[in-house]
Amino acid sequence: MNIESYLSQTISAVVNQLFELSTTPESIVLQKTKKEFEGDYTLVTFPFIKAAKTTPENTGQIIGELLLKENANIINFNVVKGFLNFSLANSFWLNEFKEIASQPNYGIKKANSTGKQIMLEYSSPNTNKPLHLGHIRNNLLGFSVANIIQTQGHEVIKVNLINDRGIHICKSMIAWKLFGNGETPESTHEKGDHLVGKYYVAFDKEYKRQTAELETQGLTKEEAEKKAPIMLQTQEMLLKWEANDPETIELWKTMNNWVYKGFDVTYKKLGVTFDKLYYESNTYLLGKEIVQEGLAKNIFYKKENGSICIDLTTEGLDEKVVLRSDGTSVYITQDLGTAIERAKEFPKLNQMIYTVGNEQDYHFKVLFKCLEKLGYDWAKECFHLSYGMVELPEGKMKSREGTVVDADELIDGMVATAKETTEELGKVEGFTNEELETLYTTIGMGALKYFILKVDPKKKMMFDPKESIDFNGHTGPFIQYSHARIKSILRKFEKPTTQLIISDSIVLQPKEKELVKGLYDFSIALEESATLFNPAIVANYIYELTKLFNQFYNECPVLKEENETIKEFRIKLIETTASIMKNGMKCLGIEVPERM
Repeated sequence: MNIESYLSQTISAVVNQLFELSTTPESIVLQKTKKEFEGDYTLVTFPFIKAAKTTPENTGQIIGELLLKENANIINFNVVKGFLNFSLANSFWLNEFKEIASQPNYGIKKANSTGKQIMLEYSSPNTNKPLHLGHIRNNLLGFSVANIIQTQGHEVIKVNLINDRGIHICKSMIAWKLFGNGETPESTHEKGDHLVGKYYVAFDKEYKRQTAELETQGLTKEEAEKKAPIMLQTQEMLLKWEANDPETIELWKTMNNWVYKGFDVTYKKLGVTFDKLYYESNTYLLGKEIVQEGLAKNIFYKKENGSICIDLTTEGLDEKVVLRSDGTSVYITQDLGTAIERAKEFPKLNQMIYTVGNEQDYHFKVLFKCLEKLGYDWAKECFHLSYGMVELPEGKMKSREGTVVDADELIDGMVATAKETTEELGKVEGFTNEELETLYTTIGMGALKYFILKVDPKKKMMFDPKESIDFNGHTGPFIQYSHARIKSILRKFEKPTTQLIISDSIVLQPKEKELVKGLYDFSIALEESATLFNPAIVANYIYELTKLFNQFYNECPVLKEENETIKEFRIKLIETTASIMKNGMKCLGIEVPERM
C-alpha cells in the first residue's frame, strides 16, 4: 500500500465535503511529522483557510475531527499553528509490516516490467593511463545508478566508451618507443595500464625538459612547446595512425591490449560490469556524415575558414565548431554520430544517460541541443549525469605529472586498512584465513564505495580513507557490522523464521513502530533515487534505517524477550530489516557479510 496516496485520497474527500471544493489527491501537501511533534503524518492546512473562512488552527481542527470520524485508521490528531499532525492506528502499521515482511524483494519491481529501455554510459577511460580515484567515483556512480533504475522495472544497457585514440594515446606510444627498450607487462611484472601510464608521465617529463631547453635558446614558451622534438614526433605518429600505417597500428593495438587487461582487473576489484563496449577508434568518424546533413538543412553553417559551426546564442549557449576546417572531427562530431548510431542500434531506447564529470556540463548542453535541432525527438530525453571532482586532503590530482591516486593502489590500501582496523577491534575470532581475506575485502570495498556514494553526485567531495572505515560512523562498515549483528541473532533463534506468524495482538512499542516506518520508506527511497539518478538517497536511507535498528535493539530485547509472541514478532522485524539493508547495499554494489 502506498500510504501517502491512501491518505491523500482520504483527506481530499474530507476537505471537499467540508468546504465544497474539488481538490484532487495529487494537490494534497503531506509530510512526515517532525520528531519533536506527536504524529505520523502532517497536513499543511494553509491552502484551505480561504474556503474554511477561519484561522489555520481552526481549519486544522475541523479537518482533524472529520478525519477521525471518517477513517478508522486515524486514531488521534493535534494542530500546531497551520499544521495538522495525525497518528495512524497500531493495526495499520502492523498490517503494513506484514505486507513488507511477506515480500523478499520489497520495493523492487519485476525486472523489465515497464518496457522502458535506458542506456547508461560510464567509465569512459583513456588508454594512456590506469584508472584513478576520479574514475572510481565515475564507475561506482554509473553502476549504482544502473542498479537503482533496474529496481523500478526498467531495462538498463550499461555501456563504456573507451577513448583509445588521439594525441594523448600517441604520447605514451612515442615515449615507449624512445625509452621502453621493448619492455612489456610480462617482462616487468607490471599491470599493463600501469606500464603504459608510466610512459605517459615519461613523455611529460621529457617534453618539459625539451621546451625548457628551447626557451634557453631564445624561443618563447609557446614556440618551444610547438617545436619540442618529442611533440613533433607524437604529431607525426598521430598522422601515421590516421593514415592506417601498419607499424603504428600494430604498436597501438599492442599497447591498448596491455591497458585493457589492466582495466579488467580493476573493474573486477570494483565489481562493475558493462553490457557493451564502444571504442572511440570505431566511432570518431561517425558524426561527419551527420554534420553534412545538418549543413544541407541549414542547421549548421560553414565559416570562411572552412570550419562548420552551429550558432546556439539564441539558446543561451555560444557558437560551436562541429567540424574543423581541415575536415577532422572534434569531440562533439563523434558524440553526435555515436548517439545517433546507438539510437539506430537500439530502436526501443527511451533514454541515454552520460556519466561524465561536471567540467563537461557545457559540452553536453551543446550536444543535446544539436541533436534536438537535427530533429531527433529522443534528444529531449538525453541526460548528463554530472558529478563533482574527488579530491584528497593533499589536494588535486594530475595524471600527466603522475600525482594521481591510482585506483588499484587505493583499493589495495582500503583492504589493508580494513584488515588493520578489524584486527585492532578483535573481530577475527572463528574465521579461517580464507574467510578473513574475503571479509577484509568486503569491508574495505564497502568502506570505499559507501563513502563515495553517500555524497550527492553534484557535490565536489573530499575522500578520506581513514574516516571511511570507521565502524561507528556514517560509513559502510557501520552498516555491514549491524547487518552481521542481526544475522548473529537470527542464527541463535531456535525456530525456522519461515514458520513465524505475526499475531494481531502485537502492540507496537515506539522504537518498533519507528523501525516499521523506516522499512516502509525503502520503496520511496528507491523511487526517488531512480528518478533523480542519485544513489546518495539510497545510501543515506540505509544509514538511517541502520540507526533505527540499533536504537530499537538497545531498547527492545529480542532473544531475551520472555513473551514468545513478542519475541517472534521482533525476530521477523529484524530479519526483514536485514533483508532491506542487504538489498539496499546491493543497489550500491556493496556486499554485506553474514558475520563479522
